[in-house]
Amino acid sequence: MIEAKRHGDFGYLTLNRPAAHNALTRDAMAKIQAQLSAWQGDGLRAIILTGTGKSFCAGASLDDVANSDWAENPLTALCDAIEDFPAPVIAALNGGAYGGGVELALAADFRIGVSGMRACVPPAKLGIHYPPAGIARAIARLGSQTARRMFLLAESFDDSALLAAGFLDALVAPADLADRSAAMAEQIAGLAPLAVQGMKRTIVEMERGTLDAPAAKARIVAAFASDDHAEGLAAQRAKRKPIFTGR
Repeated sequence: MIEAKRHGDFGYLTLNRPAAHNALTRDAMAKIQAQLSAWQGDGLRAIILTGTGKSFCAGASLDDVANSDWAENPLTALCDAIEDFPAPVIAALNGGAYGGGVELALAADFRIGVSGMRACVPPAKLGIHYPPAGIARAIARLGSQTARRMFLLAESFDDSALLAAGFLDALVAPADLADRSAAMAEQIAGLAPLAVQGMKRTIVEMERGTLDAPAAKARIVAAFASDDHAEGLAAQRAKRKPIFTGR
């Protein structure tokens, strides 16, 4: 149910279980993590994560939920892996996001949605306490009050509400999703990888309250000393587009 491919500077991950609204089994979650691990250090500039059918993702498969206490939550581990991936991840939301599918989207750096989509997190309707890591992710991205509406009211957000809440960075017609996602990936690819990836690491650590200040300083020093910094200055002087190599 997971399709993975690389095309040039970009990685593409597609959830392909439309009959089940792309609900994730433990095996599927493990496969996505394995693919992310395989792409580590591969020079990717961005990843596009999307789904097939009417929904982006309905979270964890109910069969897996019913047959496990989830003391060690594989969805949390997967979302952490997406959040920790060096290059930015774009969630191209082809449809609704439900339950853990909302967290999966929030783990990405950017989210582009389609008109008509909805999102909700219904664990309170099922007597389930959502894992703290996922709640923290929602608070970090959306703020505590929107997180309250999402988790304590089990509120369903339509496309305009998702855009207003900052859940979506852009809202497009379904036919435009692939092009808009590719354009964002190309925009990222035109920037200096050391700077982008270093700042992503800093943002993630600051959100988590785990900033390694010496490591962040080392990233700053490395960026200033990089060939890409010299290229950026040269391109600015020559009034041309820079060509960054990640060195």
